[in-house]
Amino acid sequence: MSLAEFFSKEDIRLNRKKIILFVTIAISLIGLSACDVADADLTIEVVNGFILVEGGSFVSTVSNLYGTDVVVADFYIGQHLVTQREWVEVMGSNPSKFQDDDRPVETISWYDAILFANEKSRLAGLEPVYSVDQDQDDPNNLSLDDDVRWVVTFNEHADGYRLPTEIEWEYAASGGQRSRSYEFSGSNELNNVGWYFRNSGDEYLDGFWHWPTLEANNGQTRPVGQKLPNELGIYDMSGNVREWLWNWHGESLQADSGVGRAIRGGGWVGDGEASRIHFRDSMEAHYQFEDLGLRLARNR
Repeated sequence: MSLAEFFSKEDIRLNRKKIILFVTIAISLIGLSACDVADADLTIEVVNGFILVEGGSFVSTVSNLYGTDVVVADFYIGQHLVTQREWVEVMGSNPSKFQDDDRPVETISWYDAILFANEKSRLAGLEPVYSVDQDQDDPNNLSLDDDVRWVVTFNEHADGYRLPTEIEWEYAASGGQRSRSYEFSGSNELNNVGWYFRNSGDEYLDGFWHWPTLEANNGQTRPVGQKLPNELGIYDMSGNVREWLWNWHGESLQADSGVGRAIRGGGWVGDGEASRIHFRDSMEAHYQFEDLGLRLARNR
């Protein structure tokens, strides 16, 4: 199936007219060392904001899955985090603390992210990926504090929007088959590619992480796409907001149950370690915070 055929189902209520936009981006990285940023001659096709990630095994030497037999299938992933503009177009309201159309949506739970993906699919005339039973408690949810506990099941054959799996996220963040084994998504220097506690406020912060200092410095999210992209042309996979993922968090990256859902990417409030591509974290699914957002994916 061609890219045009794949995205031809987009609904006019989302885009006002049924149109496929092919954008070829030449990324020019001027004044930065070629050994520390994504390839300067990289040409990428972006279709309706999604990038095709060609599958394969992990080639990044800093990945949790380097040297394993894990193989990722082709999939599409959002070039950008879901913005507040996009969220409002689908959901009709904006839950974010730092409100700006071009900033990533935040202060959303994992359940909110699931409902958003389904509603965006419906509006686009696509089959929703998730079935949601709000009347049953999920036996795989081991949290003692989550009072939502919906049973959410995944239809792997649906063509709608969804959250990336933790394996897909790490593969895309590491640059897929184009990986240059950067510590962060697109660079070994976090300031080149990500917003985190040191650079997300009024002044650059030195020293240790300290919440009162961060708060006084007006740390906050930033509009998407302002830093450099990674090897695949994807932005903000290190920093800005942490991203909700489909999986339960566990010792395995494919756990069947857990206390919380996987989150990745660090955020404007986090330190540098949390923004590394291999850093794993989780949050209970009902939790909301101003550095929790999402990025969408789709099956190929």
